[in-house]
Amino acid sequence: MSTLFGTDGIRGVAGEPPLDPATIFRIGRCLAVQGCRSLVVGRDTRESGPWIEEALSRGFTDAGARVTSAGVLPTPAISVLCRDSEFDAGVVVSASHNVYSDNGLKFFTGQGRKLSRRQELALEALLESDHASVRVPRPPGPSPPALIRTDPGCLGKYSRFLRSALEVESLEPLNLVLDCASGAASQVAPRLFSDLGARVTMIDAPPDGRNINRDCGAVHPRRMARVVVEKGADLGAAFDGDADRAILADHRGRILTGDHILFVLARRLLERNRLPTRRVVATVMSNLGLEAALASLNVGLVRTRVGDRNVLESMLEGGDALGGEPSGHIILGEHSLAGDGILTTLKMAQVLIQERRSLARLSAGLRLRPQVLRNVIVGRRGRDLLDDRRVRGRIESVQELLQGRGRVLVRCSGTEPVVRIMAEGEDREQLEACVEGIAAQIRSSRERPAATSGTRGQEPS
Repeated sequence: MSTLFGTDGIRGVAGEPPLDPATIFRIGRCLAVQGCRSLVVGRDTRESGPWIEEALSRGFTDAGARVTSAGVLPTPAISVLCRDSEFDAGVVVSASHNVYSDNGLKFFTGQGRKLSRRQELALEALLESDHASVRVPRPPGPSPPALIRTDPGCLGKYSRFLRSALEVESLEPLNLVLDCASGAASQVAPRLFSDLGARVTMIDAPPDGRNINRDCGAVHPRRMARVVVEKGADLGAAFDGDADRAILADHRGRILTGDHILFVLARRLLERNRLPTRRVVATVMSNLGLEAALASLNVGLVRTRVGDRNVLESMLEGGDALGGEPSGHIILGEHSLAGDGILTTLKMAQVLIQERRSLARLSAGLRLRPQVLRNVIVGRRGRDLLDDRRVRGRIESVQELLQGRGRVLVRCSGTEPVVRIMAEGEDREQLEACVEGIAAQIRSSRERPAATSGTRGQEPS
């Protein structure tokens, strides 16, 4: 079991292990030692991004390999660059939807895919070995230009990729509201959609290094939804800090999750004979309502563990064209190997043009069941707490209560020090009580010695 990697790369507080300069330097060196000779690095707008990128690059070049800095770019752009260029690997310096004081490292292979769990474990084992500690970071100063270079053309390459995915000549006369979360999307989305003919209203503040995701973006989409109504817009999109996901709003201001997006895109692909397996891949977090709505189209739903990497692996294994998560990570297999919020919004705008119907009408066939979500802060004790027999007992009692009418899922987050609780069913008040009961037991067990049951906790992603 990896202790360094979570659901999506390495994440933590910038400046603290494992995101301290020395460890980051060694991670860069380990990538090169593993055989990677050419690396592309992108980052979001956090104030810690530049020094983390520098530490990583110096570690990589310390082993004689080359680094190309792509600057501020969305995470999926690095996947595109890895697929279409000469790079052996890519790294994104980002903590996605987390607060500005956090940061992280997301890794891509030269084929544009996230590292597999096996590859993560191999990198972690090398990092823990003596071999990774042979050299120490050089003092600050200019780096050899032959080993570290900046390529401002990376932004243009990604923009051309996005344009190539559009199947209509223009997005005119759509009226859009975009919330770029003061993050990486601000480098791409406003100009892209404007150049394609849409009227664009931006609502997030210009990035200042600390305002990324602050009361905005995919985690806080309600302001975006209100502005959609105020502006009479056709569609609103809220991206997260690194723009690998998007939450949408229709013209009525109703917030639409990744489940809505999957339903709309699945039906469109099905009508155009571009859903060959008649399946959509989602995670255990997707609403039971999505499963029922797809079934009405004679389309199946395959569920995976949480994480867009797991979704992609299932898609590639089964030859599926569409997958995603309720959080807004959507993978369009025809175009990309990564969740891409900007591409998703572009394709949804395309559907509005082609169908000449509102997003509210297009998504009307999906009725979500009540779902209650709650996070409980647990620090590093999450998995131990899910082994606690008192917590397990409370979870099992809720499972028995909801049997046949709903479900409960309790898991450790792979990106934050919390346990996530989800209950789904028919009665929201009942679900609220069930979730609060589990949360209260976790908080109580957190303050007392563990009473282990000998079984592992659920869904560790």
